[in-house]
Amino acid sequence: MSSLFAFPGQGAQRAGMLQGLVQDASGRACLEEAGDVLGESLLGLDSREALASTRAVQLCLLVAGVAAARGLLQRNPPPDYVAGLSIGAYPAAVIAGALDYADAVRLVALRGELMQRAYPAGYGMTALIGLDQGSVERLIETEREPLFLANINAEQQFVIAGNDQAMQRLAQRALAMGARAARRLAMSVPSHCPLLESPARELAQAFAAVPLRRPGIRFLSSNSARPVLTAEALRDDLAFNMCRRVDWAATVRTAWERGVRLLVEMPPGAVLSGLARPVFNPGTVIACQDARADTLDALLRREADTSLS
Repeated sequence: MSSLFAFPGQGAQRAGMLQGLVQDASGRACLEEAGDVLGESLLGLDSREALASTRAVQLCLLVAGVAAARGLLQRNPPPDYVAGLSIGAYPAAVIAGALDYADAVRLVALRGELMQRAYPAGYGMTALIGLDQGSVERLIETEREPLFLANINAEQQFVIAGNDQAMQRLAQRALAMGARAARRLAMSVPSHCPLLESPARELAQAFAAVPLRRPGIRFLSSNSARPVLTAEALRDDLAFNMCRRVDWAATVRTAWERGVRLLVEMPPGAVLSGLARPVFNPGTVIACQDARADTLDALLRREADTSLS
């Protein structure tokens, strides 16, 4: 038996998500270090207005994820695996000991700026629920403007990326075909598709000067759904994950097949927990935001004891 820390991606953000960190020592330390690196206070980045910026969203998710995981690690053994959806791969790499937090802050700030600059308006992502993958792919093929299958989140939950008008047309057709929902996400850029290949290459140039290490905790890529074993493979995974399809459904299945029976979702939100729950049966799935600290500690210690026995 083993455990996994899961770090959410863009769309999980919420206004005020960093305010509670000032009450916690590890949270304050993460805020202060990131502020020192960037020369600005991050507490202003989680307002509703600020979160319209891709840079602000991604920095908030990095800080919140690292702070929560570090708080758990101060009291408990480390997890056996880490994984992150999209930007969530960055706090996962920090917690795996492969990427220094200060470097992650710089890279994530640049990542957000590059993505926003490439598509400042008119593009984004839309979630489709209730159709199978083949149906979604056929809808995309018949659209006259470029659209892409960007995320495979669950058996009947997918995310498409492209321009707003094309996504709206496809969403209407998906609902007519029987989709239960078609929802525009809080994303201002078309992530996880070839439209972001150019900014990914720019980010890769910045990564070339950043030291990375082999992950000390097993790191599952949410693009390949496989472990990333070397520093160079991790460099490629982090730099280019913005333009590569996410297969979170396969990542969760890989974790289960490798013996993971406890998935703990880092803040904010509980989307990844909900997606994993049908796979983790009879395992345990829990989101930090919905659990008491002593409950999380007991679960992590139980799983660690079980893996040693």
